[in-house]
Amino acid sequence: MAVSLTKDAIDLGIITKNAAPMLRFYQDLLGFTFHSKGERPGFTTHRLMCGTSMIKIVQHDDPPSAIAAPGGLQGATGYRYWTMTIDNLDEVLADCDRGGYKIAVPAVEIQSGVKIAMVEDPDGNWVELLEMAASA
Repeated sequence: MAVSLTKDAIDLGIITKNAAPMLRFYQDLLGFTFHSKGERPGFTTHRLMCGTSMIKIVQHDDPPSAIAAPGGLQGATGYRYWTMTIDNLDEVLADCDRGGYKIAVPAVEIQSGVKIAMVEDPDGNWVELLEMAASA
């Protein structure tokens, strides 16, 4: 049986060893809006909204010893990146560059009227930025 969605978006959890730089990237640089902060025994969750999707930045009191393999698309199998569709790609890339964030894949037109770029958050997770012309 297929799922019966009750929300038109997904929630994404990102586990980090240091929430502060992650919040600077997602909230301050990319402009995600603060939703809530929850503290439970053993971890803290910072909830940010990206449209109707919730991005959860989770920091454990006792951080996990393993980290995700670096290298984006070619680094390993599994969840490697997620995509946001935006209309100001060049401006966001300039802000990332000024902020010292790695632009893993510079802006490139992948088909007529469709450009992408990929940036790394402070933990090295890849975020794809996709911009589509109105006619694409």
